[in-house]
Amino acid sequence: MNKILQLHPNDNLIVALQPLTDGESFEINGYRVSILSEIPEKHKFALKALDPGESVYLYGVLVGKSVTSIQPGELITTENIEHATGEIGDRSKTIAWEVPDITKWKELTFEGYHRPDGKVGTANYWLVFPLVFCELRNIEIIEAALSESLGYITKKDFGVNIGSLVERYQSGASEKELLETPVVSTREESTRNRVFPNIDGVKFLKHTGGCGGTRQDAEALCQLLAGYVTHPNVAGATALSLGCQNAEIRLLEEAITKRDQQFAKPLYILEQQQSKDERQFIEEAVKSTFMGLMKANEFTRQPAPLSKLVLGLECGGSDGFSGISANPTLGYTSDLLVSLGGAAVLSEFPELNGVEQELINRCESDDLAEKFASLMQTYNSKAMAVGSGFKANPSPGNIKDGLITDAIKSAGAAKKGGTSPVVDVLDYTEPVTKKGLNLLCTPGNDVESTTGLVGSGANIVVFTTGLGTPTGNPIAPVIKVSTNTKLAKKMQDIIDLDTGAIIEGQSTIEEKGEDLLDYILDVASGKATPHAVRLGQDDFIPWKRGISL
Repeated sequence: MNKILQLHPNDNLIVALQPLTDGESFEINGYRVSILSEIPEKHKFALKALDPGESVYLYGVLVGKSVTSIQPGELITTENIEHATGEIGDRSKTIAWEVPDITKWKELTFEGYHRPDGKVGTANYWLVFPLVFCELRNIEIIEAALSESLGYITKKDFGVNIGSLVERYQSGASEKELLETPVVSTREESTRNRVFPNIDGVKFLKHTGGCGGTRQDAEALCQLLAGYVTHPNVAGATALSLGCQNAEIRLLEEAITKRDQQFAKPLYILEQQQSKDERQFIEEAVKSTFMGLMKANEFTRQPAPLSKLVLGLECGGSDGFSGISANPTLGYTSDLLVSLGGAAVLSEFPELNGVEQELINRCESDDLAEKFASLMQTYNSKAMAVGSGFKANPSPGNIKDGLITDAIKSAGAAKKGGTSPVVDVLDYTEPVTKKGLNLLCTPGNDVESTTGLVGSGANIVVFTTGLGTPTGNPIAPVIKVSTNTKLAKKMQDIIDLDTGAIIEGQSTIEEKGEDLLDYILDVASGKATPHAVRLGQDDFIPWKRGISL
């Protein structure tokens, strides 16, 4: 295994693949460099001397400026460089795309749920959601009533019972004895007792929006919810309205019609202010949902072409290896799927800051390039208006593991999008309508971004991580891919696929990309269950524009 890596011939930062010690010496691209202090793995050191204000390059792009004099072999930190990006110009050139070999998958299909609008789902869910936060208590009552009765009783693969703690406490046990008392037991989810065996679950979208805030937030919420109702992984839905909120029933219905003028799924919208009392309101909601489930249970998996897959490209808990192993692996998988006629969606616009020009040059038209540049500029301006900006995106965990500036993080994050042309640029909640690589404006926040990806039509999501995160989604399977083997071994209950062998020199990006596509097809067909699904990670957070990074 190599100890260091220069990602691009023009880079003046070098990545440590293993911990480096003071005094180690390396010959790199004509330079002889001695390490001046301990360099943790995933971090970077300077290839040559840098004066204050000099440009810093990684992945072949500008990722920062030096703020102090930096010596060859010196560790790069937040104290000696700062965020900086290159100028954004027009769509100046077309980047040639080398289409990968797809012979292995060309005749393959996956087993999915065919919907009346021609889309195909990778799962079959019923949705229950509020149009406003005032209905959350009623949603929770309905959830408690339906989940166990219908056989969807397990959200986790273990149970927590504090009864033994209470019993020992009341008998006078010491603090030490209480700490040694087991309260978590393993349990398995069984589908044998499901009333509706063809339905993967009843999912409850809980949120704190729908009223207060701005009218734009309410409208965006309705657009997002419409994306979930019309999603191919959803067979039908029950919506609860109070009656006086900003997120009006009318807005939801208009948003659904905009997406699907021939909308044919069962949809029950109930308004509490028009009901006799709360008891009747909940009873009607439960009965309506049960009738809808009877219809949803009629769907079964049938063969579908791979072109019906819409792959969400996500990352979170990123580290200094993300742009070297897991992200380019996902990028190669994206290229494979696009070549097979499918769609891929790259989001997290704060994490594309610094690589805009490459993506602009990959856009198929000037209009798309201009829309992307405008969305990026508007987003950053809104963040700056509240005292922030894209440069504030990296989290403490990112920085600790080698992502010192937002541009460094972005240059690695963009690798998820592979090398294919950009066929469309979408604002938040706009649906995917074109095959190929789409850009979708979302925050870098893991859950908000994943929520947006699925709302725009991703029927399966791959989520790369270097630090580990349990994030999932209520209706779309989320596959976790680790950047390093240490994480995969430590968090075996979360990670589905490990790309650490790339860092260790034991595998290639292409080999891992092919493995990932094979696993995606198993998940899409219901033959494999990602850990996020098994653990019931039903994370759902709508985005309030201009606040999140």
